Amino acid sequence: MTVRIVIADDEDLIRAGLRVILGSEPDLSVVGEAADGAAVIPVVRRERPDVVLMDVRMPAVDGIQATRQLVAMEEPPKVLVVTTFENDDYVYDALRAGADGFLLKRTRPEELVSAIRTVARGESLLFPAAIRGLAGGRPRVPVPGIERLTGREGDVLRLMAKGLSNGEIAAELVVSAETVKTHVGNVLTKLGARDRTQAVIAAYESGFVSPA
Repeated sequence: MTVRIVIADDEDLIRAGLRVILGSEPDLSVVGEAADGAAVIPVVRRERPDVVLMDVRMPAVDGIQATRQLVAMEEPPKVLVVTTFENDDYVYDALRAGADGFLLKRTRPEELVSAIRTVARGESLLFPAAIRGLAGGRPRVPVPGIERLTGREGDVLRLMAKGLSNGEIAAELVVSAETVKTHVGNVLTKLGARDRTQAVIAAYESGFVSPA
C-alpha cells in the first residue's frame, strides 16, 4: 500500500527537501503541498492523504489550528508535527490538539521515513522524555475521567508514560498482551484521548504522573 502524504510548511526549501526524500521511497507518495495552515485544509479534502507533515509555525494559520481542523474531519489523516525545537510550546499544544507525534527538522531521512510508516499504521510516535520535559513547567489541571481508572489501568498509564509498548507493559505486569490492549483501550476511552500521546499528556497535566 502506498502512503499518501501532504507537506505543510511555509519554507519552499523545506518542502522541496522533504519531497525529494519521500519521493525516493517506493511506498511513499507526496500528493500535495501547502505553504500555510489555512491552505492545507482544502489540499487534504481534495487529496485525502494518509499522513500530513505539519510545520507548527506558519504565518496566517499555524499548525496547531490546522491540526485541530484536520482532527475534526470525518476521516482525519494522521498528523506528524515537524519542528525546529523539541522544547517548543507549539509542539505540546499541537500534540494536545491531536497530532500523532512530532519530528525535529534535523531528523535523519531514514527516521523520517520510519516515523511516517509508523503513524500510517495507526501507531502513535511517542517520545516520553520530550513530553515529560514539555509538561514539566505547566500547571496541573483537572482531567475528567482520570478518577475512573482502575488500579490496573493506572499502572498501564504510568508505563505508557515511560514509553513502553504493549508487549513491554505485558512483561512488566506479567499479563497477556491482549489484556494490556484492553486496558489501553479503556484508558483512552475514560480519558477521551485520541491516542497514547494524548493519554500520556493527560496523565502529566492532571498530576497522575509526575514529570519530575
